[in-house]
Amino acid sequence: MKRLNLMILSLVLASMFVSCNYLDIDKYFSDEIKIDSVFANKRNLEAYVWGIASEFNDEGSYLQNSDTPGTYATDECFTMNETLHGYNGLRLVLNEINANATYTFGDVWTRGYRAIRRANTVFARVDEAWDLEPVDRAELLAVTRFMRAYAYYKMWLNFGPLILIGDEEVPSNLELSDYDRARATNDETVEYICSELEEAAKYLPVTRPLAEFGRPTKGAAYGLIARIRLYHASPLWNGGDVAKRCFGNWYRSTDGVPYVSTKEEDNSRWALAAAAAKRVMDMTNGGAPMYKLYTVASTTESTKYTWEDGTVNYLPEGVTSDPSFYEAWPEGAADIDHLRSYNEIFTGEAIMQTNPEYVWGRPSATLRNNTQMCFPIKSGGWCAMALTQKMIDGFRMVDGRQKDNSSDLYPYSIEGFTSGAKTFSGYRLNSGVYNMYVNREMRFYANVGFCERFWPMESCTENADKNKTIKNYYSDETGRQNSPVDYTPTGYINVKFIHKQDAWTGTNARRMDKAYAIVRYADILLMYAEALSNLPAGQEYTVTLGDGEPVTVKRDIEEIKYAFNQVRHRAGLPGLTDAEVADHETFQPILEQERMIELLCENHRYFDVRRWGIYEREENIPIQGMNIDGDKDTFYQVVVPNTSRIGARLVHKKLYLLPIPLAEVRRLPSCDQNPGWED
Repeated sequence: MKRLNLMILSLVLASMFVSCNYLDIDKYFSDEIKIDSVFANKRNLEAYVWGIASEFNDEGSYLQNSDTPGTYATDECFTMNETLHGYNGLRLVLNEINANATYTFGDVWTRGYRAIRRANTVFARVDEAWDLEPVDRAELLAVTRFMRAYAYYKMWLNFGPLILIGDEEVPSNLELSDYDRARATNDETVEYICSELEEAAKYLPVTRPLAEFGRPTKGAAYGLIARIRLYHASPLWNGGDVAKRCFGNWYRSTDGVPYVSTKEEDNSRWALAAAAAKRVMDMTNGGAPMYKLYTVASTTESTKYTWEDGTVNYLPEGVTSDPSFYEAWPEGAADIDHLRSYNEIFTGEAIMQTNPEYVWGRPSATLRNNTQMCFPIKSGGWCAMALTQKMIDGFRMVDGRQKDNSSDLYPYSIEGFTSGAKTFSGYRLNSGVYNMYVNREMRFYANVGFCERFWPMESCTENADKNKTIKNYYSDETGRQNSPVDYTPTGYINVKFIHKQDAWTGTNARRMDKAYAIVRYADILLMYAEALSNLPAGQEYTVTLGDGEPVTVKRDIEEIKYAFNQVRHRAGLPGLTDAEVADHETFQPILEQERMIELLCENHRYFDVRRWGIYEREENIPIQGMNIDGDKDTFYQVVVPNTSRIGARLVHKKLYLLPIPLAEVRRLPSCDQNPGWED
């Protein structure tokens, strides 16, 4: 046992070791415990394999010390907090990132290849474990293959085409030049990652015990394949004008081969993406659907609407565009609590281990701790995650209308304040709240911390530290005058992950445990709708995934509505009309808005605006918010925040990809740098 403990300790220490080059052989074991001991028996080997996961950061870290640029590098959020505290996404858009100073982004490259090398060592030596049974061997290698593919996936998201090592074991006594090789093309990279995930999926379990929540499953592999296929089908990587604009002059220096094909769009890629998403949707466990949207039955009396015929539900009146809207969930939107059904996924209220919406999720201590960025300064927080006015305006009204086309029954108003408090689904909408924030869809209240919002913070015992109304006016306690750094520059804050019990001040203050959904079923449904919509009308495609079974897909309006409307109905909104989905050009902006809201601050929009080729268009829209230099009589004006950081934001074609660390490029002459980062 002592020997095993020493080995595990060495593995922990190894995760802290930063290699100077991705092919270096780091010393996982002390001189007393040689690497040969890893392969002496099953127990040691299993510990080593699961130790590969130490090379991956907590996925919830994207909110601050990120390994992807995330929410601060796009139009979702802004912050006045110092970038030296780890807001590296903001560093990127402020032009403080370069190939010689990649900060945490460079770690993705070095740690990714370290994980790959560790996995290859397992493949080469697995048979040395004398007591490893065939069934255990198959699953262990499947897990190893999955983690190797995941390392490639994370690097591909950030850097694009990669150096593919295959199964080559890297001994420690070779010269660096023996490993110099060119990057694969983007198509080759994608096909390799997907083929590895398909192979891993064959031997991964469909489910795992609750104690193993977070470990890879067949669904995790299939979910990642669906996302990769969708991204690969998107304009950035799929020929046409966007690919030409971004990568038209990017050729491999060793042979002149283009890294990204700029030929005409290949629609079969959309078919593959649709088939991959549908495969996840069709998974079963014991005859029941494996995954579904998380919902909470409607129980709160204050949220009910009573109709003339005496029926009672939780839906707004006057919504007639969707004939199934008033039917029971999942065919319609009735009989579920729309606020709680969405909100509890993120706050820690829903039990992570049994949440059917997690296709793949992992516990995230970082996410739990990073809620401090969202709390007001006088409540122990930093006000560091300020939502932009663009996000606020993207939320629909409670009846599904856009704010600029609101109904008389549920109007959008930029004048006046609420005259009384209202409670729905356990949420308190205060008296004196600006009318812009009234009559909005339930996801608005789950995500947006606005001025005069009620903050429960129920875990602390002191009355002075809980049940507060937080005001962001200039001279208020959380305003700019009293918090010269820790204030929200837009007047808003992200509250998506904050549970009503969460608190940072006061006796017994605690934070609920959180999980980060790496692949969420709502995302799968939207992927499926998007992929189908991009297929030409009237044309069928037959494609084959890793299981070898041919799948035929086409642009089917009812299928698009079936997937998309589940997300809408869960939010309490009417579904698509036939006119909205009749053609791709009409549906695409609807889809873009839905992903922007449903997946807000979940590390998707940064990649979405790039793969769609709309990055420059969206990022050139100025960051806006409320007038934080005003008190109540002037606060509610949409302005560009008065900070030089706004003007310093960089929108440049090179920001489609991150720079490979300069040290790596210098050591490997055949490894080309990403476009725009060469100097």
